[in-house]
Amino acid sequence: MKLPVYAYGHPVLRKKCAEIDKDYPELKELMDNMWETMYHAKGMGIAAPQIGKNIRLFVVDTAQLDDDEDEEYDDNEPVYENGIKSVFINPVIVAESGKKWAYEEGCLSIPDIRGKVDRLPQIRIQYYDENFELHDQVLDGLNARVVQHEYDHIEGILFTDHLSALKKRLIKKRLLKIQSGAIDPKYKMIFPK
Repeated sequence: MKLPVYAYGHPVLRKKCAEIDKDYPELKELMDNMWETMYHAKGMGIAAPQIGKNIRLFVVDTAQLDDDEDEEYDDNEPVYENGIKSVFINPVIVAESGKKWAYEEGCLSIPDIRGKVDRLPQIRIQYYDENFELHDQVLDGLNARVVQHEYDHIEGILFTDHLSALKKRLIKKRLLKIQSGAIDPKYKMIFPK
């Protein structure tokens, strides 16, 4: 089932999320709905706060880019190799490394706004998958970036928090339009009251 995406300004997007266990109610259905919602909105990831749940859970699918031969990458970006498709439950980023690189990010909760965000190109992350099996994985490049973006969500951080002061001023009116519901996204959203 496609769920509504919570829009910029909603308090749930600013809360640090709580861990869950394998007995979390209707977890499989929730994960299935998150995948369906993410694909419908044409995203590469979605975190539980974006669908109104204050839990440490997100899904990522960068593998959908593996068939995208038209994707262009800047010479300063880490090389993109193979995508991932994973569920991340109770993730912990235990290490980040490399030289920061800027890449333009967007967010399903902040439609039609993009901005360059500096992130480190490699992370080591520990997490449980959909079967509650523990993983300890190193991710690079775009895979690391998308996971860092979604990880920020469960920490109550939005990509706009990483933007320069000038860029924040430039997008302020557009953010207020999103917050007030004065936009027409291509998917259902819940706006703050």
